[in-house]
Amino acid sequence: ATRSQVLQLCQEAAEYRFACAMVTPTWVSLASAALTGTGIPVGVVVGFPLGANLSSSKRDEATRVLKHGAHDVDMVLNIGLLKSGTAADYEAVRQDIRGVVELAHAAGAIVKVILETCLLTFEEKLRAAELALSAGADFLKTSTGYSTGGATADDIALLRGAAGRRAGVKAAGGIR
Repeated sequence: ATRSQVLQLCQEAAEYRFACAMVTPTWVSLASAALTGTGIPVGVVVGFPLGANLSSSKRDEATRVLKHGAHDVDMVLNIGLLKSGTAADYEAVRQDIRGVVELAHAAGAIVKVILETCLLTFEEKLRAAELALSAGADFLKTSTGYSTGGATADDIALLRGAAGRRAGVKAAGGIR
């Protein structure tokens, strides 16, 4: 996105009362300044696109975007670790999420964990949801919108059932 496109997004977000204006890390400061006083938070994704970044990199990125005004931190779950399927890998996924959650919550922000459900089996979706919830995620999010598929009604029902009242669910990517 260009500067003018980001400013247009912010204007539309304020005018139509978006829940959040999602931008890339480059534009967090600009969007935050443009949305000051509107009540519309700025969101950004860390660990894009497959969550395979080092946990320390995700935490560093989260720290930086929070300082620049992000309120919603959407982080991509480490899909490769989840799919590896060992207890140690599951714990590494949980700790990866927990590290970002702790930073965001300390800054008064929220974390939405992107599961990229189109790449997961039914069992992996349940495992990913539980790991994210146990790590303190505020929302479970279906997808980035950049993979092979986006939100489906079945995935939303599954995630809502898993989250119960513990967290929100965000349908994203390819909604029709």
